[in-house]
Amino acid sequence: MIKNLSLKSSLITEYISELRNVEIQRDRQRFRKNLERLGSIFAYEISQGLNFSKKDIKTPLGIAPCSCLEEQPVLATILRAGIPFYHGMLNFFDQADSAFISSHRVYSEDHLKFKIKLESLSCPKLEDRVLILSDPMLATGSSLIDSLEEVFKIGKPKQTHIAAVIASEQGIANLKARFPDFTIWVGAVDPELNSSSYIVPGLGDVGDLAFGSKIQN
Repeated sequence: MIKNLSLKSSLITEYISELRNVEIQRDRQRFRKNLERLGSIFAYEISQGLNFSKKDIKTPLGIAPCSCLEEQPVLATILRAGIPFYHGMLNFFDQADSAFISSHRVYSEDHLKFKIKLESLSCPKLEDRVLILSDPMLATGSSLIDSLEEVFKIGKPKQTHIAAVIASEQGIANLKARFPDFTIWVGAVDPELNSSSYIVPGLGDVGDLAFGSKIQN
């Protein structure tokens, strides 16, 4: 199932427009903050499909019937680009367990082909839990697919959500083909990938824009 949150104009579309803007991108703090804001909005949207139960809550003046989240999800993200987006989700799911995946693209000499190298995985128990994996950019989907396959060796969640700020049409198709039962939440869908498999028009390299350029190894 695909949930495209850009189909209706909202603060999501506003913050994504700022993320894309080359002038605003020069302000790293604002770039990270916009990713964090989007993470919080995505968390709210996802929460509407989770399980809640009625509880009587004691107040200073009486008893209030309230609808409360039955369980906190496991929040997972792919380092380093996913950190601000993940942090926004953690602001809302503030008692959640977390999983961290370190992986990156390793390109061929001509920079036209790449493989995904998974460096490390830190993950809590997943069996019969709700998993939300956030990654700001869903390009080809290769890193997400490889990461999920490693994560599922630890345990099988009862429900899995994928959250991406911007996704390509190809990336969504690849992810749906591999995991047809998952819910994919996106803030915008772009039509193309360039020869280096970056999303076009996209917004550039999220990790570099948020944290500075890195040495390739």
